[in-house]
Amino acid sequence: MSLDGIVVRALVHELEEIVGARIAKIYQPTENEVVLHIRGQGFGRKLLLSAHPSMPRLHYTEQPWANPQEPPMFCMLLRKHCEGGIIEAVRQLGAERIVEIDVRHRDELGDLSLKRLVLEIMGRHSNLVLLDPATGIVHDSIRHVTPAISSYRVVLPGVKYVAPPAQDKRNPLEATAADAAAALTRAAGSQPAGALVEAFTGLSPLLAKEIVFRAGGREADIPAAFVALMADAAAHRYAPAIVEEPSGRTQFHALPLTHVHGEPKSCDSMHACLETYYIDKAERDLVRQRTVDLTRLLQNETAKNVKKLEKLRQTLEEAAGADKYRRLGELLTAQLYAMSKGDKQVEVTDYYEEDQPTVRVQLDPLLTPNENAQRYFRKYTKMKNSRDVVTEQIEETEREIAYLESVLQGLDTATPADIEEIRAELTEQGYIRARGSRKGDRGKKKNDRPAILCYTSSEGVPIYVGKNNTQNDYVTNRLGQANDTWLHTKDMPGSHVLIRAVDYGEQTLKEAAMLAAYYSKGKESSLVPVDYTKIRLVRKPSGAKPGFVIYEGQKTLFITPDESLVRNLASVVKKA
Repeated sequence: MSLDGIVVRALVHELEEIVGARIAKIYQPTENEVVLHIRGQGFGRKLLLSAHPSMPRLHYTEQPWANPQEPPMFCMLLRKHCEGGIIEAVRQLGAERIVEIDVRHRDELGDLSLKRLVLEIMGRHSNLVLLDPATGIVHDSIRHVTPAISSYRVVLPGVKYVAPPAQDKRNPLEATAADAAAALTRAAGSQPAGALVEAFTGLSPLLAKEIVFRAGGREADIPAAFVALMADAAAHRYAPAIVEEPSGRTQFHALPLTHVHGEPKSCDSMHACLETYYIDKAERDLVRQRTVDLTRLLQNETAKNVKKLEKLRQTLEEAAGADKYRRLGELLTAQLYAMSKGDKQVEVTDYYEEDQPTVRVQLDPLLTPNENAQRYFRKYTKMKNSRDVVTEQIEETEREIAYLESVLQGLDTATPADIEEIRAELTEQGYIRARGSRKGDRGKKKNDRPAILCYTSSEGVPIYVGKNNTQNDYVTNRLGQANDTWLHTKDMPGSHVLIRAVDYGEQTLKEAAMLAAYYSKGKESSLVPVDYTKIRLVRKPSGAKPGFVIYEGQKTLFITPDESLVRNLASVVKKA
Protein backbone atom coordinates (compact mmCIF):
# COMPACT_ATOMS: atom_id res chain seq x y z
CA MET A 1 0.00 0.00 0.00
CA SER A 2 1.07 3.62 -0.49
CA LEU A 3 0.81 4.40 3.23
CA ASP A 4 4.20 3.11 4.35
CA GLY A 5 6.58 4.07 7.15
CA ILE A 6 7.94 7.08 5.24
CA VAL A 7 4.41 8.48 4.73
CA VAL A 8 3.72 7.94 8.44
CA ARG A 9 6.95 9.84 9.21
CA ALA A 10 5.70 12.79 7.13
CA LEU A 11 2.32 12.68 8.86
CA VAL A 12 3.86 12.62 12.35
CA HIS A 13 6.20 15.48 11.41
CA GLU A 14 3.19 17.61 10.48
CA LEU A 15 1.46 16.58 13.72
CA GLU A 16 4.14 18.28 15.82
CA GLU A 17 1.92 21.36 15.83
CA ILE A 18 -0.67 19.64 18.03
CA VAL A 19 1.78 19.03 20.88
CA GLY A 20 0.52 21.21 23.72
CA ALA A 21 -2.99 21.40 22.23
CA ARG A 22 -6.10 20.15 24.01
CA ILE A 23 -8.46 17.35 22.96
CA ALA A 24 -11.80 19.15 23.12
CA LYS A 25 -14.11 16.36 21.94
CA ILE A 26 -13.91 12.71 20.97
CA TYR A 27 -16.29 10.87 18.62
CA GLN A 28 -16.41 7.36 17.21
CA PRO A 29 -18.53 7.67 14.04
CA THR A 30 -17.92 4.05 12.93
CA GLU A 31 -16.76 0.84 14.53
CA ASN A 32 -13.24 1.38 13.14
CA GLU A 33 -12.69 5.15 13.33
CA VAL A 34 -12.20 7.73 16.07
CA VAL A 35 -12.15 11.50 15.52
CA LEU A 36 -10.33 13.81 17.94
CA HIS A 37 -11.37 17.48 17.93
CA ILE A 38 -8.15 19.28 18.84
CA ARG A 39 -7.98 22.91 19.96
CA GLY A 40 -4.71 24.83 20.11
CA GLN A 41 -3.63 28.42 20.21
CA GLY A 42 -5.00 29.91 17.02
CA PHE A 43 -6.13 26.66 15.38
CA GLY A 44 -8.68 23.88 15.56
CA ARG A 45 -8.33 20.51 13.87
CA LYS A 46 -10.14 17.21 13.57
CA LEU A 47 -7.75 14.25 13.61
CA LEU A 48 -8.96 10.93 12.24
CA LEU A 49 -7.49 7.75 13.73
CA SER A 50 -8.64 4.81 11.62
CA ALA A 51 -8.10 1.10 12.26
CA HIS A 52 -10.18 0.19 9.22
CA PRO A 53 -9.14 -3.28 7.94
CA SER A 54 -8.68 -2.08 4.35
CA MET A 55 -8.11 1.69 4.84
CA PRO A 56 -6.15 2.18 8.09
CA ARG A 57 -4.70 5.69 8.38
CA LEU A 58 -4.42 8.91 10.36
CA HIS A 59 -4.83 12.43 9.04
CA TYR A 60 -6.61 15.70 9.60
CA THR A 61 -10.12 15.62 8.23
CA GLU A 62 -12.68 18.20 7.20
CA GLN A 63 -15.21 15.54 6.27
CA PRO A 64 -18.53 15.77 8.16
CA TRP A 65 -19.03 12.58 10.17
CA ALA A 66 -22.48 11.40 11.27
CA ASN A 67 -22.08 10.24 14.85
CA PRO A 68 -24.24 7.55 16.49
CA GLN A 69 -26.77 8.69 19.08
CA GLU A 70 -25.30 6.26 21.60
CA PRO A 71 -21.47 6.38 21.68
CA PRO A 72 -19.73 2.97 21.69
CA MET A 73 -18.06 1.78 24.89
CA PHE A 74 -14.57 2.43 23.52
CA CYS A 75 -15.51 6.03 22.72
CA MET A 76 -16.90 6.54 26.22
CA LEU A 77 -13.65 5.21 27.68
CA LEU A 78 -11.59 7.57 25.51
CA ARG A 79 -13.73 10.48 26.69
CA LYS A 80 -13.17 9.48 30.28
CA HIS A 81 -9.38 9.27 29.98
CA CYS A 82 -8.51 11.72 27.16
CA GLU A 83 -11.24 14.33 26.59
CA GLY A 84 -10.02 17.66 27.90
CA GLY A 85 -6.45 16.33 28.08
CA ILE A 86 -3.31 17.96 26.70
CA ILE A 87 -1.30 16.22 23.97
CA GLU A 88 2.25 15.90 25.29
CA ALA A 89 3.89 13.96 22.47
CA VAL A 90 3.29 12.40 19.06
CA ARG A 91 5.87 9.87 17.89
CA GLN A 92 6.48 7.16 15.34
CA LEU A 93 8.17 3.95 16.42
CA GLY A 94 11.27 3.75 14.24
CA ALA A 95 10.11 3.59 10.64
CA GLU A 96 7.16 1.36 11.52
CA ARG A 97 3.55 2.25 10.83
CA ILE A 98 2.86 2.64 14.55
CA VAL A 99 2.05 6.04 16.05
CA GLU A 100 1.85 6.88 19.75
CA ILE A 101 0.00 9.91 21.14
CA ASP A 102 0.61 10.75 24.81
CA VAL A 103 -2.19 12.62 26.58
CA ARG A 104 -1.94 14.26 30.03
CA HIS A 105 -5.34 14.29 31.70
CA ARG A 106 -6.84 14.91 35.12
CA ASP A 107 -8.65 11.92 36.59
CA GLU A 108 -11.79 11.91 38.76
CA LEU A 109 -9.76 12.96 41.83
CA GLY A 110 -8.14 15.85 40.00
CA ASP A 111 -4.75 14.17 39.79
CA LEU A 112 -2.76 14.32 36.56
CA SER A 113 -2.31 11.01 34.78
CA LEU A 114 -0.67 10.08 31.50
CA LYS A 115 -2.44 7.91 28.91
CA ARG A 116 -1.21 6.67 25.57
CA LEU A 117 -3.10 6.10 22.33
CA VAL A 118 -1.35 3.63 20.03
CA LEU A 119 -2.47 3.42 16.40
CA GLU A 120 -1.18 0.27 14.70
CA ILE A 121 -1.51 0.54 10.91
CA MET A 122 -1.20 -3.10 9.87
CA GLY A 123 -3.82 -3.76 7.19
CA ARG A 124 -6.59 -6.05 8.40
CA HIS A 125 -4.79 -6.41 11.75
CA SER A 126 -4.89 -2.64 12.40
CA ASN A 127 -5.86 -1.52 15.87
CA LEU A 128 -6.22 1.51 18.13
CA VAL A 129 -5.22 0.87 21.74
CA LEU A 130 -5.58 2.98 24.88
CA LEU A 131 -3.09 2.05 27.58
CA ASP A 132 -1.37 3.26 30.76
CA PRO A 133 2.29 3.86 29.80
CA ALA A 134 3.42 3.65 33.45
CA THR A 135 2.23 0.06 33.85
CA GLY A 136 1.82 -1.00 30.23
CA ILE A 137 -1.71 -2.23 31.00
CA VAL A 138 -4.32 -1.97 28.24
CA HIS A 139 -7.46 -0.01 29.17
CA ASP A 140 -9.21 -1.09 25.98
CA SER A 141 -8.83 -1.28 22.20
CA ILE A 142 -11.08 -0.61 19.25
CA ARG A 143 -10.60 -4.24 18.22
CA HIS A 144 -10.03 -7.01 20.74
CA VAL A 145 -7.36 -9.63 19.95
CA THR A 146 -8.02 -12.91 21.73
CA PRO A 147 -5.79 -16.00 21.98
CA ALA A 148 -7.97 -17.59 19.30
CA ILE A 149 -6.99 -14.78 16.90
CA SER A 150 -3.30 -14.45 17.72
CA SER A 151 -0.89 -16.80 19.49
CA TYR A 152 1.73 -14.04 19.73
CA ARG A 153 -0.16 -11.42 21.74
CA VAL A 154 -3.51 -10.66 23.35
CA VAL A 155 -5.05 -7.17 23.27
CA LEU A 156 -7.79 -7.06 25.90
CA PRO A 157 -8.65 -4.76 28.83
CA GLY A 158 -6.45 -5.47 31.86
CA VAL A 159 -3.74 -7.28 29.87
CA LYS A 160 -0.18 -5.98 29.56
CA TYR A 161 0.37 -4.40 26.15
CA VAL A 162 2.61 -6.26 23.75
CA ALA A 163 3.72 -4.43 20.62
CA PRO A 164 3.23 -6.08 17.21
CA PRO A 165 6.00 -8.59 16.38
CA ALA A 166 9.26 -7.11 15.12
CA GLN A 167 10.06 -7.93 11.50
CA ASP A 168 13.84 -8.20 11.95
CA LYS A 169 14.41 -5.44 9.40
CA ARG A 170 16.65 -2.39 9.49
CA ASN A 171 15.46 1.21 9.73
CA PRO A 172 16.09 2.61 6.21
CA LEU A 173 16.71 6.10 7.63
CA GLU A 174 19.73 4.76 9.52
CA ALA A 175 21.04 2.54 6.71
CA THR A 176 24.01 3.21 4.44
CA ALA A 177 24.72 2.46 0.80
CA ALA A 178 26.71 -0.57 1.96
CA ASP A 179 23.63 -1.86 3.82
CA ALA A 180 21.56 -1.52 0.65
CA ALA A 181 24.23 -3.28 -1.41
CA ALA A 182 24.39 -6.09 1.14
CA ALA A 183 20.62 -6.52 0.99
CA LEU A 184 20.78 -6.86 -2.79
CA THR A 185 23.61 -9.39 -2.52
CA ARG A 186 21.73 -11.52 0.04
CA ALA A 187 18.73 -11.63 -2.28
CA ALA A 188 20.70 -12.40 -5.43
CA GLY A 189 18.39 -13.66 -8.14
CA SER A 190 15.36 -11.84 -6.68
CA GLN A 191 13.85 -8.61 -7.93
CA PRO A 192 15.81 -5.63 -6.53
CA ALA A 193 12.64 -3.86 -5.32
CA GLY A 194 11.55 -6.98 -3.46
CA ALA A 195 15.00 -7.32 -1.88
CA LEU A 196 14.79 -3.76 -0.49
CA VAL A 197 11.30 -4.38 0.94
CA GLU A 198 12.52 -7.56 2.65
CA ALA A 199 15.56 -5.84 4.17
CA PHE A 200 14.19 -2.49 5.41
CA THR A 201 11.19 -1.70 7.57
CA GLY A 202 8.61 0.91 6.53
CA LEU A 203 9.59 0.61 2.88
CA SER A 204 6.63 -0.13 0.61
CA PRO A 205 6.91 -1.92 -2.77
CA LEU A 206 5.83 1.38 -4.34
CA LEU A 207 8.80 3.29 -2.88
CA ALA A 208 11.19 0.41 -3.56
CA LYS A 209 10.20 0.51 -7.26
CA GLU A 210 10.84 4.26 -7.22
CA ILE A 211 14.38 3.67 -5.93
CA VAL A 212 15.07 1.07 -8.64
CA PHE A 213 13.63 3.40 -11.29
CA ARG A 214 15.85 6.29 -10.17
CA ALA A 215 18.83 3.96 -10.48
CA GLY A 216 17.84 3.28 -14.08
CA GLY A 217 17.32 -0.38 -13.20
CA ARG A 218 21.08 -0.83 -12.71
CA GLU A 219 21.74 -2.81 -9.55
CA ALA A 220 25.09 -1.12 -8.99
CA ASP A 221 23.39 2.31 -8.82
CA ILE A 222 20.55 1.26 -6.51
CA PRO A 223 22.44 1.85 -3.20
CA ALA A 224 23.17 5.48 -4.15
CA ALA A 225 19.55 6.07 -5.20
CA PHE A 226 18.41 4.47 -1.94
CA VAL A 227 20.61 6.73 0.21
CA ALA A 228 19.56 9.87 -1.71
CA LEU A 229 15.86 9.18 -1.28
CA MET A 230 16.20 8.25 2.39
CA ALA A 231 18.19 11.46 2.95
CA ASP A 232 15.17 13.43 1.72
CA ALA A 233 12.92 11.56 4.14
CA ALA A 234 15.36 11.99 7.04
CA ALA A 235 15.52 15.75 6.40
CA HIS A 236 11.73 16.00 5.96
CA ARG A 237 12.05 17.17 2.37
CA TYR A 238 8.64 16.01 1.21
CA ALA A 239 6.57 16.68 -1.90
CA PRO A 240 3.20 14.98 -1.20
CA ALA A 241 1.21 14.28 -4.34
CA ILE A 242 -1.42 11.98 -5.83
CA VAL A 243 -0.78 10.42 -9.24
CA GLU A 244 -3.61 9.01 -11.33
CA GLU A 245 -2.46 6.36 -13.77
CA PRO A 246 -4.06 6.01 -17.25
CA SER A 247 -5.85 2.90 -15.97
CA GLY A 248 -7.65 5.05 -13.38
CA ARG A 249 -5.70 3.65 -10.44
CA THR A 250 -4.29 6.28 -8.08
CA GLN A 251 -1.11 6.30 -6.00
CA PHE A 252 0.15 8.77 -3.39
CA HIS A 253 3.33 9.31 -1.42
CA ALA A 254 5.29 11.87 0.57
CA LEU A 255 8.20 11.58 -1.90
CA PRO A 256 7.93 12.18 -5.67
CA LEU A 257 6.87 9.11 -7.68
CA THR A 258 8.70 9.60 -10.95
CA HIS A 259 8.17 5.98 -12.08
CA VAL A 260 4.37 6.15 -11.98
CA HIS A 261 2.81 7.20 -15.30
CA GLY A 262 0.32 10.01 -14.89
CA GLU A 263 0.06 13.67 -13.97
CA PRO A 264 0.89 14.22 -10.27
CA LYS A 265 -1.45 16.49 -8.31
CA SER A 266 0.53 18.26 -5.61
CA CYS A 267 -0.99 18.61 -2.15
CA ASP A 268 -0.36 21.29 0.46
CA SER A 269 0.45 18.68 3.11
CA MET A 270 0.62 14.93 3.65
CA HIS A 271 -2.58 15.15 5.68
CA ALA A 272 -4.40 16.91 2.82
CA CYS A 273 -3.06 14.25 0.45
CA LEU A 274 -4.58 11.41 2.48
CA GLU A 275 -7.85 13.27 3.03
CA THR A 276 -8.21 13.77 -0.74
CA TYR A 277 -7.21 10.20 -1.58
CA TYR A 278 -9.46 8.47 0.93
CA ILE A 279 -12.52 10.72 1.14
CA ASP A 280 -14.53 9.03 -1.62
CA LYS A 281 -13.33 5.53 -0.75
CA ALA A 282 -14.13 6.00 2.93
CA GLU A 283 -17.54 7.51 2.20
CA ARG A 284 -18.54 4.68 -0.12
CA ASP A 285 -17.35 2.14 2.44
CA LEU A 286 -19.36 3.87 5.18
CA VAL A 287 -22.48 3.87 2.98
CA ARG A 288 -21.99 0.15 2.24
CA GLN A 289 -21.67 -0.60 5.95
CA ARG A 290 -24.85 1.29 6.82
CA THR A 291 -26.94 0.00 3.92
CA VAL A 292 -25.97 -3.66 3.74
CA ASP A 293 -29.40 -4.62 5.12
CA LEU A 294 -31.21 -2.40 2.60
CA THR A 295 -29.15 -3.69 -0.33
CA ARG A 296 -29.84 -7.30 0.63
CA LEU A 297 -33.57 -6.57 1.03
CA LEU A 298 -33.81 -4.84 -2.35
CA GLN A 299 -31.86 -7.56 -4.14
CA ASN A 300 -34.06 -10.27 -2.61
CA GLU A 301 -37.25 -8.39 -3.49
CA THR A 302 -36.00 -7.84 -7.05
CA ALA A 303 -35.13 -11.53 -7.43
CA LYS A 304 -38.60 -12.54 -6.16
CA ASN A 305 -40.31 -10.21 -8.61
CA VAL A 306 -38.16 -11.35 -11.53
CA LYS A 307 -39.14 -14.96 -10.77
CA LYS A 308 -42.79 -13.91 -10.44
CA LEU A 309 -42.57 -12.12 -13.80
CA GLU A 310 -41.26 -15.27 -15.50
CA LYS A 311 -44.18 -17.31 -14.15
CA LEU A 312 -46.72 -14.67 -15.17
CA ARG A 313 -45.36 -14.55 -18.71
CA GLN A 314 -45.52 -18.33 -18.90
CA THR A 315 -49.14 -18.19 -17.74
CA LEU A 316 -49.88 -15.55 -20.36
CA GLU A 317 -48.42 -17.76 -23.09
CA GLU A 318 -50.65 -20.59 -21.96
CA ALA A 319 -53.67 -18.27 -21.87
CA ALA A 320 -52.95 -17.17 -25.43
CA GLY A 321 -54.51 -20.46 -26.59
CA ALA A 322 -57.91 -19.63 -25.06
CA ASP A 323 -59.62 -19.29 -28.47
CA LYS A 324 -58.80 -22.92 -29.21
CA TYR A 325 -61.14 -24.03 -26.39
CA ARG A 326 -63.96 -21.78 -27.61
CA ARG A 327 -63.70 -23.34 -31.06
CA LEU A 328 -63.77 -26.86 -29.61
CA GLY A 329 -66.83 -25.97 -27.54
CA GLU A 330 -68.63 -24.66 -30.60
CA LEU A 331 -67.67 -27.71 -32.67
CA LEU A 332 -69.01 -30.04 -29.96
CA THR A 333 -72.23 -28.00 -29.69
CA ALA A 334 -72.77 -28.22 -33.45
CA GLN A 335 -72.20 -32.00 -33.46
CA LEU A 336 -73.79 -33.20 -30.21
CA TYR A 337 -75.38 -36.05 -32.16
CA ALA A 338 -71.93 -37.56 -32.79
CA MET A 339 -71.23 -38.40 -29.14
CA SER A 340 -72.82 -40.07 -26.12
CA LYS A 341 -72.29 -39.98 -22.38
CA GLY A 342 -69.43 -42.35 -21.55
CA ASP A 343 -67.35 -41.47 -24.64
CA LYS A 344 -63.73 -40.61 -23.87
CA GLN A 345 -63.17 -38.87 -27.20
CA VAL A 346 -64.96 -37.97 -30.39
CA GLU A 347 -63.98 -37.08 -33.93
CA VAL A 348 -65.75 -34.01 -35.28
CA THR A 349 -65.51 -31.96 -38.47
CA ASP A 350 -63.68 -28.64 -38.09
CA TYR A 351 -65.92 -26.25 -40.03
CA TYR A 352 -63.51 -23.33 -39.33
CA GLU A 353 -60.90 -24.74 -41.71
CA GLU A 354 -61.34 -24.46 -45.46
CA ASP A 355 -60.70 -28.14 -46.14
CA GLN A 356 -62.86 -29.11 -43.11
CA PRO A 357 -60.53 -31.72 -41.58
CA THR A 358 -61.59 -34.14 -38.86
CA VAL A 359 -60.24 -33.37 -35.37
CA ARG A 360 -60.20 -35.59 -32.29
CA VAL A 361 -61.57 -33.97 -29.08
CA GLN A 362 -61.02 -35.40 -25.59
CA LEU A 363 -64.20 -35.87 -23.52
CA ASP A 364 -65.05 -36.52 -19.87
CA PRO A 365 -66.98 -39.85 -19.91
CA LEU A 366 -68.90 -38.85 -16.77
CA LEU A 367 -70.47 -35.86 -18.54
CA THR A 368 -73.21 -35.59 -21.14
CA PRO A 369 -72.32 -34.28 -24.63
CA ASN A 370 -73.74 -30.84 -23.79
CA GLU A 371 -71.86 -30.74 -20.47
CA ASN A 372 -68.63 -31.57 -22.29
CA ALA A 373 -69.21 -28.66 -24.68
CA GLN A 374 -69.93 -26.34 -21.74
CA ARG A 375 -66.75 -27.56 -20.06
CA TYR A 376 -64.71 -26.23 -22.99
CA PHE A 377 -66.61 -22.91 -22.95
CA ARG A 378 -65.89 -22.52 -19.22
CA LYS A 379 -62.21 -23.24 -19.81
CA TYR A 380 -62.18 -20.62 -22.56
CA THR A 381 -63.85 -18.02 -20.31
CA LYS A 382 -61.48 -18.74 -17.43
CA MET A 383 -58.38 -18.45 -19.59
CA LYS A 384 -59.66 -15.30 -21.29
CA ASN A 385 -60.31 -13.63 -17.95
CA SER A 386 -56.98 -14.80 -16.55
CA ARG A 387 -55.24 -13.30 -19.57
CA ASP A 388 -56.54 -9.84 -18.68
CA VAL A 389 -55.63 -10.29 -15.02
CA VAL A 390 -52.17 -11.68 -15.80
CA THR A 391 -51.45 -8.83 -18.24
CA GLU A 392 -52.28 -6.36 -15.49
CA GLN A 393 -50.11 -8.28 -13.00
CA ILE A 394 -47.20 -8.30 -15.45
CA GLU A 395 -47.38 -4.52 -15.82
CA GLU A 396 -47.56 -4.11 -12.05
CA THR A 397 -44.59 -6.43 -11.49
CA GLU A 398 -42.53 -4.62 -14.13
CA ARG A 399 -43.26 -1.33 -12.35
CA GLU A 400 -42.26 -2.94 -9.05
CA ILE A 401 -38.92 -4.13 -10.48
CA ALA A 402 -38.26 -0.68 -11.98
CA TYR A 403 -38.98 0.90 -8.59
CA LEU A 404 -36.66 -1.48 -6.72
CA GLU A 405 -33.91 -0.84 -9.26
CA SER A 406 -34.36 2.92 -8.81
CA VAL A 407 -33.89 2.57 -5.04
CA LEU A 408 -30.79 0.41 -5.58
CA GLN A 409 -29.46 3.10 -7.91
CA GLY A 410 -30.12 5.67 -5.18
CA LEU A 411 -28.06 3.59 -2.76
CA ASP A 412 -25.25 3.39 -5.30
CA THR A 413 -24.84 7.19 -5.37
CA ALA A 414 -25.91 7.88 -1.78
CA THR A 415 -23.86 9.80 0.76
CA PRO A 416 -24.18 9.02 4.48
CA ALA A 417 -26.60 11.95 4.74
CA ASP A 418 -28.92 10.38 2.10
CA ILE A 419 -29.31 7.00 3.81
CA GLU A 420 -32.09 7.96 6.21
CA GLU A 421 -34.17 9.41 3.35
CA ILE A 422 -33.98 6.09 1.51
CA ARG A 423 -34.71 4.13 4.68
CA ALA A 424 -37.73 6.37 5.42
CA GLU A 425 -39.01 5.88 1.85
CA LEU A 426 -38.81 2.08 2.13
CA THR A 427 -40.56 2.25 5.51
CA GLU A 428 -43.35 4.38 4.02
CA GLN A 429 -43.72 1.94 1.12
CA GLY A 430 -43.99 -0.98 3.55
CA TYR A 431 -40.76 -2.80 2.67
CA ILE A 432 -39.25 -2.40 6.13
CA ARG A 433 -40.71 -1.81 9.55
CA ALA A 434 -40.24 1.51 11.30
CA ARG A 435 -37.49 1.26 13.84
CA GLY A 436 -36.90 3.23 17.02
CA SER A 437 -40.16 5.15 16.72
CA ARG A 438 -41.41 6.60 19.97
CA LYS A 439 -44.79 7.97 20.91
CA GLY A 440 -43.45 11.49 20.97
CA ASP A 441 -42.17 11.13 17.41
CA ARG A 442 -45.47 10.13 15.82
CA GLY A 443 -46.86 13.63 15.71
CA LYS A 444 -43.68 15.14 14.34
CA LYS A 445 -43.94 16.31 10.78
CA LYS A 446 -41.47 14.72 8.41
CA ASN A 447 -38.96 17.11 6.86
CA ASP A 448 -40.35 17.65 3.36
CA ARG A 449 -37.45 19.78 2.15
CA PRO A 450 -34.57 17.41 1.47
CA ALA A 451 -31.05 18.68 0.93
CA ILE A 452 -30.39 18.66 -2.83
CA LEU A 453 -27.07 18.47 -4.65
CA CYS A 454 -26.77 21.60 -6.79
CA TYR A 455 -24.11 22.02 -9.46
CA THR A 456 -23.23 25.25 -11.23
CA SER A 457 -22.61 24.89 -14.96
CA SER A 458 -19.60 26.50 -16.63
CA GLU A 459 -22.08 29.17 -17.82
CA GLY A 460 -23.14 29.92 -14.23
CA VAL A 461 -26.54 28.17 -14.42
CA PRO A 462 -27.76 26.09 -11.42
CA ILE A 463 -28.37 22.38 -12.10
CA TYR A 464 -30.17 20.36 -9.40
CA VAL A 465 -29.65 16.59 -9.08
CA GLY A 466 -31.98 14.28 -7.15
CA LYS A 467 -29.98 11.29 -5.90
CA ASN A 468 -32.85 9.19 -4.56
CA ASN A 469 -36.61 8.98 -5.10
CA THR A 470 -37.42 11.40 -2.27
CA GLN A 471 -35.12 13.99 -3.80
CA ASN A 472 -36.31 13.18 -7.33
CA ASP A 473 -39.94 13.84 -6.36
CA TYR A 474 -38.97 17.15 -4.78
CA VAL A 475 -36.83 18.28 -7.73
CA THR A 476 -39.48 17.41 -10.32
CA ASN A 477 -42.77 18.10 -8.58
CA ARG A 478 -41.98 21.04 -6.32
CA LEU A 479 -38.73 22.73 -7.23
CA GLY A 480 -39.07 22.98 -11.00
CA GLN A 481 -40.82 25.83 -12.80
CA ALA A 482 -42.91 25.32 -15.94
CA ASN A 483 -40.18 26.33 -18.41
CA ASP A 484 -37.23 24.75 -16.61
CA THR A 485 -35.58 21.83 -18.40
CA TRP A 486 -35.86 18.33 -16.96
CA LEU A 487 -33.47 15.48 -17.83
CA HIS A 488 -33.39 11.73 -17.16
CA THR A 489 -31.66 8.71 -18.65
CA LYS A 490 -33.82 6.86 -21.16
CA ASP A 491 -35.20 3.47 -20.03
CA MET A 492 -32.87 3.03 -17.03
CA PRO A 493 -32.85 4.06 -13.36
CA GLY A 494 -31.23 7.39 -12.65
CA SER A 495 -31.47 10.84 -11.15
CA HIS A 496 -33.98 13.54 -12.04
CA VAL A 497 -31.89 16.51 -13.17
CA LEU A 498 -33.23 20.06 -13.40
CA ILE A 499 -31.75 23.05 -15.23
CA ARG A 500 -33.18 25.88 -13.15
CA ALA A 501 -33.28 28.49 -15.91
CA VAL A 502 -35.20 29.41 -19.03
CA ASP A 503 -32.20 30.71 -20.98
CA TYR A 504 -28.96 28.73 -21.11
CA GLY A 505 -26.38 27.65 -23.64
CA GLU A 506 -25.53 24.35 -25.29
CA GLN A 507 -22.70 23.79 -22.81
CA THR A 508 -25.09 23.88 -19.82
CA LEU A 509 -27.39 21.36 -21.53
CA LYS A 510 -24.46 19.00 -22.19
CA GLU A 511 -23.23 19.32 -18.61
CA ALA A 512 -26.70 18.62 -17.23
CA ALA A 513 -26.97 15.55 -19.48
CA MET A 514 -23.53 14.47 -18.26
CA LEU A 515 -24.81 14.67 -14.66
CA ALA A 516 -27.93 12.67 -15.56
CA ALA A 517 -25.78 9.95 -17.15
CA TYR A 518 -23.24 9.98 -14.31
CA TYR A 519 -25.90 9.60 -11.61
CA SER A 520 -27.57 6.65 -13.32
CA LYS A 521 -27.22 2.93 -13.87
CA GLY A 522 -25.32 3.78 -17.06
CA LYS A 523 -22.47 5.48 -15.19
CA GLU A 524 -19.90 2.96 -16.45
CA SER A 525 -21.34 2.82 -20.00
CA SER A 526 -20.71 4.88 -23.10
CA LEU A 527 -23.18 6.84 -25.22
CA VAL A 528 -25.89 6.78 -22.54
CA PRO A 529 -29.22 8.09 -23.92
CA VAL A 530 -30.51 11.08 -21.90
CA ASP A 531 -33.99 12.49 -22.55
CA TYR A 532 -34.73 16.16 -21.90
CA THR A 533 -37.95 18.15 -22.06
CA LYS A 534 -39.70 21.10 -20.43
CA ILE A 535 -40.82 20.27 -16.92
CA ARG A 536 -44.42 21.26 -17.70
CA LEU A 537 -44.50 18.14 -19.90
CA VAL A 538 -43.52 15.89 -16.97
CA ARG A 539 -46.15 14.55 -14.58
CA LYS A 540 -46.50 11.98 -11.84
CA PRO A 541 -49.49 9.62 -12.29
CA SER A 542 -51.90 9.40 -9.38
CA GLY A 543 -50.88 6.64 -6.98
CA ALA A 544 -47.48 6.09 -8.62
CA LYS A 545 -44.51 5.05 -6.53
CA PRO A 546 -41.89 7.64 -5.47
CA GLY A 547 -39.68 8.82 -8.31
CA PHE A 548 -41.98 7.58 -11.11
CA VAL A 549 -43.08 10.08 -13.77
CA ILE A 550 -44.25 10.08 -17.37
CA TYR A 551 -43.21 12.71 -19.88
CA GLU A 552 -43.60 13.76 -23.51
CA GLY A 553 -42.07 16.10 -26.08
CA GLN A 554 -38.59 14.86 -25.26
CA LYS A 555 -35.39 15.01 -27.27
CA THR A 556 -32.44 12.71 -26.67
CA LEU A 557 -28.72 13.29 -26.22
CA PHE A 558 -26.11 10.51 -26.15
CA ILE A 559 -23.52 11.10 -23.44
CA THR A 560 -20.46 9.18 -22.23
CA PRO A 561 -20.07 9.89 -18.48
CA ASP A 562 -16.75 11.46 -17.49
CA GLU A 563 -16.04 11.56 -13.76
CA SER A 564 -13.29 14.17 -14.09
CA LEU A 565 -15.66 16.59 -15.84
CA VAL A 566 -18.31 16.06 -13.15
CA ARG A 567 -15.76 16.71 -10.39
CA ASN A 568 -14.62 19.93 -12.06
CA LEU A 569 -18.13 21.40 -11.83
CA ALA A 570 -18.73 23.51 -8.74
CA SER A 571 -21.28 21.90 -6.45
CA VAL A 572 -22.90 22.37 -3.08
CA VAL A 573 -25.53 20.51 -1.08
CA LYS A 574 -28.27 22.89 0.00
CA LYS A 575 -31.86 23.05 1.11
CA ALA A 576 -33.93 23.45 -2.02
